[in-house]
Amino acid sequence: MTQQHGFNFADLNPDLLLDALDSIGIRAESGLLPLNSYENRVYQFVAEDGARYVTKFYRPQRWTDEQIAEEHQFTLELAEQEIPVAAPIKINGRTLHPFQNHRLALFPSVGGRQFEVDNFDQLEWVGRFLGRIHQVGQRTAFQHRPTVGLDEYLYQPRQVLEQSAMIPDHLKHAFFSDLDTLIRELEHQWHTDWTSIRLHGDCHPGNILWRDGPLFVDLDDARNGPAVQDLWMLLNGDRHDQLAQLDTILEAYSEFADFDQKQLQLIEPLRGLRMVHYMAWLARRWEDPAFPHAFPWFADAKYWEGQVLAFKEQLAALNEPPLQLMPQW
Repeated sequence: MTQQHGFNFADLNPDLLLDALDSIGIRAESGLLPLNSYENRVYQFVAEDGARYVTKFYRPQRWTDEQIAEEHQFTLELAEQEIPVAAPIKINGRTLHPFQNHRLALFPSVGGRQFEVDNFDQLEWVGRFLGRIHQVGQRTAFQHRPTVGLDEYLYQPRQVLEQSAMIPDHLKHAFFSDLDTLIRELEHQWHTDWTSIRLHGDCHPGNILWRDGPLFVDLDDARNGPAVQDLWMLLNGDRHDQLAQLDTILEAYSEFADFDQKQLQLIEPLRGLRMVHYMAWLARRWEDPAFPHAFPWFADAKYWEGQVLAFKEQLAALNEPPLQLMPQW
């Protein structure tokens, strides 16, 4: 794999941004407006030809060049099938461009309204396109990107949290005791007898815009895994609400791809994995000045007290029967 560049976003000043864009033949006339992105650095601008673009500077030491190339290739495959995704633009036959200690990509600027998770018409559209995304995703597997699993989402995060100074001393015993109980239950319920396909990977409502239909953005977390990983984050409300939403999504999804309903047993385990992974992600990134600014509550003892309670609530959810659709007649 390609060697990683050293971590440093501090030098991303306007001059460097303009020079980096100029290196790929793009002259920014106005803008360089920072967009909400914590993992990478993303800027919107207007070029001299009047076109509006977004450029993404990738966080060093996260993905290799090969892994980013796989994300881009998957996104381009989807776009070729007329699936609405924000795909990188090829310049001189490439979508990823080095500049000094950075790597950047260029995208068309796409706007849209917020996806309405309680709008069943919109859910049906999203379900249909997720079926099409997975239809493409199952053609082959990522070779360089990871597969959803316990090591990345539980064991490594457990080590990060144990080494973190963020957890107040008086809470550490209760926190790690309950975390380890949750991990044991997740190990018990996690199974891997599912077909692994290429996924969006982080398909929460914030990564879907609405422009006369859904537009899927930010495949930065694309990876191999079970299809349900791209579905469960779209469910909200009580059990009755989630069943209605799931039925709507899967009825539309099944027009293009088969869904193994045994994967519904993974919804609460996946929620538990995401909970642990998210805390460790914040702890890993805390030295990046953007994180204390955006997530000040992470340094508050009340947050960690709340996580001890959240572990207990997730354990209770894991012991509930999994969501199950009514049989079709």
